Amino acid sequence: MSTEPAPASAAPPEQTPEPPVATPATTATTTTSGGGEPPEHRALVLTGFGGYDKVKVQTRRGGGPRAGEVSVRVRACGLNFADLLARQGLYDRLPPPPVCPGMECAGTVCALGDGVNDRQVGDKVMVLARSGLWQEVVNVPAGQTFPMPEGMSFEEAAALLVNYITAYMILFDFGNLRPNQSVLIHMAAGGVGTAAIQLCKTVENVTIFGTASASKHDSLKESGVAHPIDYRTMDYAEEVRKISPKGVDIVLDPLGGSDTSKAFHLLKPMGKLITYGVANLLTGQKKNLMAMAKTWWNQFSINALQLLHQNKAVCGYHLGYMDEEYELIGGVVAKLISLYNQGKIKPKIDSVWPFDQVADAMRQMQEKKNVGKVILVPEAPKEESKKEEN
Repeated sequence: MSTEPAPASAAPPEQTPEPPVATPATTATTTTSGGGEPPEHRALVLTGFGGYDKVKVQTRRGGGPRAGEVSVRVRACGLNFADLLARQGLYDRLPPPPVCPGMECAGTVCALGDGVNDRQVGDKVMVLARSGLWQEVVNVPAGQTFPMPEGMSFEEAAALLVNYITAYMILFDFGNLRPNQSVLIHMAAGGVGTAAIQLCKTVENVTIFGTASASKHDSLKESGVAHPIDYRTMDYAEEVRKISPKGVDIVLDPLGGSDTSKAFHLLKPMGKLITYGVANLLTGQKKNLMAMAKTWWNQFSINALQLLHQNKAVCGYHLGYMDEEYELIGGVVAKLISLYNQGKIKPKIDSVWPFDQVADAMRQMQEKKNVGKVILVPEAPKEESKKEEN
């Protein structure tokens, strides 16, 4: 990878003439004495599409923040399912490699660009971006940073934005979740699943069905899942109907393919299906053409007239395409921070991995061993913070 700053988009962005980008940055002192080159910093770089070994630690240089930007010294980064898809070339919001991935991070503001008045050097912030945040230091538009709540750790802050914004908007903006309803959450022990469970618990008497491997069921029950279902050994649709013959009010579908069709048929009248991913595409380290063909062949399709007869709703959600919706996203983040301050939500950290062990971190998530969020940090964490929080 060249040591020159490579564009890596910022915020939940979209493609118009180049959106704001998260770029390599330096500390508050952006040049060495005598006008020399800026200091180096480490970054994780996707060098090409393929297996875990395609993401490597490299050294980069970059200038200070431009007008409207801040430089952030990164302390923790979130690993998301989209990052696994991106590594295989299956995520269209990532620029072509070589490129720095990373959609969320947390750290401390270390320099301000011209015109930035609502952030100060030393502020602890969360950052949301399309990509580019798996670095020790980044420049980002100030509007894409959010002050961390008092008492929140950097690891928790790096686990909040992508998963909780997604879960909140799916459940409340699309799902219109209300008391006494029922929800089916797939991949319930993952980042979005954990966030969705906590958010469901903020509404009175919501019945939660959650799919996960059997080893995670005790943890799911403790977190509030009334009916954990082992998707590996059972037909989850049959299990749901044994308990709720009419089905459920809301299904969160990150799977795609034939599972979207099953989800639609599990809905009660006036039920809502929100699809937000295609996890079924991931079957190994590298792109699997057979899995891709099977997923797309079985992809659910329905027309407006059929919906009319069914009295059901189908919604699609993709945070990566919410580029211009700064006000909308900011409003959701404010609600999430309020819920955090009230003690109603708290990001669950599965494990913390240094940049040098990014392959192990990705494997932990791709093999679905995690319960909660997988976090990356520039340096190896202290032994006690590396333990899983159950």
